[in-house]
Amino acid sequence: MATKKAGGRLPRYKTKEEIEEKIEAYFRSCEGEILLDENGNAVTDKGGRPILIHQRPPTVTGLALALGFTSRQALLNYQAKPEFVDTITRAKSMVEAYTEERLFDRDGSNGAQFSLRNNFRGWNERQPSELDIEEQKARIRQINTNTDLLKAKAELNNPDEEVADDGFLEALKGSAAEDWNEEG
Repeated sequence: MATKKAGGRLPRYKTKEEIEEKIEAYFRSCEGEILLDENGNAVTDKGGRPILIHQRPPTVTGLALALGFTSRQALLNYQAKPEFVDTITRAKSMVEAYTEERLFDRDGSNGAQFSLRNNFRGWNERQPSELDIEEQKARIRQINTNTDLLKAKAELNNPDEEVADDGFLEALKGSAAEDWNEEG
């Protein structure tokens, strides 16, 4: 009989220090480098500030790719690991802070607003309307009705069998109500 190997992928990073090094390298790479003339001197703009080349804004997706993940979602999934939650959350907060600063920059404001609304909690300015709230309540009532129908159907199919209430259906009802409230 063959023995079954333990499933799952090996962790990409063994320690938080290992991932922190990669995160710092990513943010340094976003800073760009000073443009030098043929003599090795910094080229400056009209205000005397050095001109930077290869500078780019830090993003959550860029961070994910720099860390070797295939997508933004893969990074978010890795963030769920207890040993990396603080490190990845801090890195995402650094991206959020940069993006938030761009709100005060005339050229970057629209992109910053888009990124904050779609990538970070608490930035969506849309408030639920009365119609949204009523629709949520109607959907919750529908879920409750369907749950009650399923329960009744199960009792009809097995009238002699006493079903122990494990609280799952009530938890599902509560979860549905919470989920709908979070969407608004």
